[in-house]
Amino acid sequence: MTLAQSGFEHLASVAAIFPLQPPDASTIAGGVDQLYYLLTGVTLFFTVLIFSIIFYFMIKYRRRAPDEVPPETHAPLALELAWTLIPSAICVVIFFWSSYLFVRNSRPPAASTEIFVIGKQWMWHIQHPEGPREINELHVPVNQPIEVTMTSQDVIHDFYIPAFRVKKDVLPGRYTSLWFEATKEGTYHLYCAQYCGTNHAEMIGWVYVMSASDYAAWLAGGEQNESMSQSGEHLFTLLGCSSCHATAGQGAGTGPSLAGIYGQSEKFSDGSTHVVDDTLIRQAIVQPDSVQLPNYKSVMPTFKGQLTEEQMIQLIAYVKSLGTEERKNGQ
Repeated sequence: MTLAQSGFEHLASVAAIFPLQPPDASTIAGGVDQLYYLLTGVTLFFTVLIFSIIFYFMIKYRRRAPDEVPPETHAPLALELAWTLIPSAICVVIFFWSSYLFVRNSRPPAASTEIFVIGKQWMWHIQHPEGPREINELHVPVNQPIEVTMTSQDVIHDFYIPAFRVKKDVLPGRYTSLWFEATKEGTYHLYCAQYCGTNHAEMIGWVYVMSASDYAAWLAGGEQNESMSQSGEHLFTLLGCSSCHATAGQGAGTGPSLAGIYGQSEKFSDGSTHVVDDTLIRQAIVQPDSVQLPNYKSVMPTFKGQLTEEQMIQLIAYVKSLGTEERKNGQ
């Protein structure tokens, strides 16, 4: 073995102990890493180039006598164009490349499995649509797109999985979302990347990426809870929502029918049009006066402060399930 080979093996062993970056474990990670390498390469190249030129000019054009006066010079037009157009072209490439990644990574595939996350001081509460709940742990199947819908119960948190290259703020009173598709089975770190109080550093967890069969066994083998939509249905009845809102067909009531409403565009009394999504349903629950539909009086009471964030997402899951069934039936 040569000295060079021995040196490379030593560096590889050191890199294995102290990795320079998290593992690449999602479909998003590759594109993000390539852009990162480009930015790093451009930064290093121009740093070395600019400082090398500075030091060269410092030596070559240093003043050699106290009374020396340098001759008047004029920069060539070609040089001025070069140092203007080349950086501009690099900036344009970076802008379009990063914009493409941002748009692509902001749109979850249609077949994504939705999982709900609530950030609390100082823990992650995670709920699967089928019913299982987790604290500071997230189990997902490999090679399956996962959409994570998030909100905070108290302050601003930040949901961050380095190995998947995904990170997004979790805000109180609002829903944010991100998606990923894990490509490698294993265990990966989950962090809160936004300082959120005294025990912020302890708001950590683990993501377990499993094969499809192992994930199905995990869902079936855990504590058997009601699905989110079933829990939402019970809340819907308990809170008296069914006395005003029909949940099948176009039944009449004090309030509008909720059958098939999710994902549809609704026209408000002020003439504006909004798509019925998680955020709009939440707004209608906590601030009903702000969601006025034509031909319906403003009689719905506010439920602000009466529902936990977990109950809120269960109600939303129930409304979603109504919409899914209606669309399946072609209504």
